Amino acid sequence: MSFVRTYTKPKVFGVVTLGALVAGAVLGFVAKDSGVKWLSEALTTISTVFTNLLQFTVIPLVFTAIVVGVNSLRGLGGPRTATRLGGKTLLWFAITSFIAVVLGIVLGLIFQPGSGVQVAPTQANVARIEDRAAGNWWTFVQDLVPANFLEAFTEGEVLQVVFLALLVAAATYALGDRAKPFVTFNQAVFDVIQKVLGWIILLAPIGVLGLIGKAFATYGNQFIKPLFSLVWTVYLGAALIMFVVYPLLLRFVGRINPLRFFAKSWTALQFAFVSRSSGATLPLSRQSAVDLGVNPGYAGFAVPLGTTTKMDGCAALYPALASVFIANLAGIDLSIAQYIGIIAVAVFGALATAGTTGWFTMLTLTLSAINLPPEVTATGLAIVIAIDPILDMARTATNVAGQITVPVLVARQENLLDDEVLNTPAEELAEQRRREPVAV
Repeated sequence: MSFVRTYTKPKVFGVVTLGALVAGAVLGFVAKDSGVKWLSEALTTISTVFTNLLQFTVIPLVFTAIVVGVNSLRGLGGPRTATRLGGKTLLWFAITSFIAVVLGIVLGLIFQPGSGVQVAPTQANVARIEDRAAGNWWTFVQDLVPANFLEAFTEGEVLQVVFLALLVAAATYALGDRAKPFVTFNQAVFDVIQKVLGWIILLAPIGVLGLIGKAFATYGNQFIKPLFSLVWTVYLGAALIMFVVYPLLLRFVGRINPLRFFAKSWTALQFAFVSRSSGATLPLSRQSAVDLGVNPGYAGFAVPLGTTTKMDGCAALYPALASVFIANLAGIDLSIAQYIGIIAVAVFGALATAGTTGWFTMLTLTLSAINLPPEVTATGLAIVIAIDPILDMARTATNVAGQITVPVLVARQENLLDDEVLNTPAEELAEQRRREPVAV
């Protein structure tokens, strides 16, 4: 049991996964250079099994996440002031997500992460890609609606499942308490899938070893450049959002010196980078917002809401770049309609999956929305898991920066920002809190 507890710690698991990546690359090189057939077959088998394990979770994960997420938005109802604040907060969430996803697409188009080597899809998927490329908007709309409810699930048509999930979620939201048992059932299914997915992810080092080994056995060192191109473009995008986009918004909308913002939020951002958890950083994020002058009551509402829905790193920038990366690996040129789909998922998808949002859910939803073949989606997800610990640090820090920035912007617009608190040094505020009497 002590071994399991140690293994599942994020830092330990991340090191083991990266170790498996290196080991897989070495085994792949050995298999390619020596021509050892059984080693190549073993690596291929491991990668295929792991990819299939990931693939079978996609359909139930997407459906239940949307149904549960849409219904979780019911909590925004209430007094008129709360509704206005909630609406304005969500609007700013959408605006900054739009900026982040467009930035991700632009970086993807400029630097083309994943280009240079093509992990070719099967002939069946090639045919599906060609059929979709030849279609038009009327065909797209026609294919969006399944002839049979269950057919979408059994045939693995994820985009149809997304459509059905939104339809069912809207109906359950409208029915209110009468649909509560159904929503509770979906919550239970979602929790079960998350648990199963958690077990599958624990096998990631083995899967990564097989998948990366297979790639290097097939393509040799040509695979190194595409793999790390995703890493540095994600970090570049995260840096641009955190140190250019947010400061500009803070300066011109929030009328706040960005240096003061970072002085009071830096501890939270550092912790987010190291812990890779927006949830674990929540107390620090909320306190940072309060120290920046945001009304404590509003901060207590907006920051936790942002923890589940405001993820510019995981839910906007990263899905855009990862989608381009995966498409490039598969040799697929994304169309304008598919780029629009990526933007739509980033802006509305996080709200539709509120309370369940995470990089895996959002990337799965994004790849589904742009209608990539299931095999390409599963293979791409398996590849990015290999380098996820490295990517997650930058993504999480970006998430938390946005979760603090938006409440500051809304508080300024709603006259809920205390400039006296804002201009008081963080050390002095901390000393004041230490001197406050403890409530009994």
